[in-house]
Amino acid sequence: MSREEQTGAEEMGTLYIVGIGPGLPHAMTQRAKDVIATADCVIASNLYQDFLRRDGTLPPEEAVADGGVAARSDGTEQEIVRSSMGQQVELAREAFERVRNGETVAHVSGGDPNVYGKSDLLFTMADAEGAEDVPIEVVPGVTAALGGAANLGAPLSNDFCTISLSDKWRGWTEIEEKLRAAAISGFVIVLYNCWRDYERAIDVLCEERADDTPVGIFNDASRADAGRNLENETHTITTLGEATSHDEEVGGMGTSILVGNHETEVWTNDYEQYLVTPRGGRDVEDF
Repeated sequence: MSREEQTGAEEMGTLYIVGIGPGLPHAMTQRAKDVIATADCVIASNLYQDFLRRDGTLPPEEAVADGGVAARSDGTEQEIVRSSMGQQVELAREAFERVRNGETVAHVSGGDPNVYGKSDLLFTMADAEGAEDVPIEVVPGVTAALGGAANLGAPLSNDFCTISLSDKWRGWTEIEEKLRAAAISGFVIVLYNCWRDYERAIDVLCEERADDTPVGIFNDASRADAGRNLENETHTITTLGEATSHDEEVGGMGTSILVGNHETEVWTNDYEQYLVTPRGGRDVEDF
């Protein structure tokens, strides 16, 4: 049965949950750029709107009239809606209605929508609002763990996991259990939301891993010259035992911390230092 037959009305649009990675044009997938550029409505924070205008993915700010309607270079119009943390429920409802009315909606998420992004919110809202009739497609993006790992070298070449330190929806006891289990299991660990008790997390990991375990602290991965609080993306290589002495490098929401395992090593060439975690401890002969 076609979608038109299911709804008994005109064909709906589609709700795209679009991961734009770090946000800057060079680090977005072509699929993400295409969906945003052609959507009838784009829901994005002011910061992401700024990023998306840098290469024309969104029309320039001067092309946006009152009410958020922008004129594109091809003569068509696009509505741009500002997203903020306190409006997510209302914006989800609005997105469902727009799609039902035949609009294509791009709901922008930083990083990847499935890694502490927007996808779970929109699917949860769709369930709560009875929006099973709304087509939804997730467009992946580069998450901070991958952007930061690229800056650091090859630290994720073996098994790894991500753990959020945010205790907004779960208690510290659960977070500590996950940290300890990951440390004991030998995963390379990438910590998100490091402005929340990162010292406490490092203390837990220090109980299970050696003090000389390599650690990378990175800020605004792949967001060089993004105009945020930091002048540029930065990364620092240190050790687990010294990680909490780098408070000045833990800059807020843009900071993640990568904790290596027993196989992770610091490798240096003529240009800089890198972190490398060989896959399963293999060496050149294994290739």
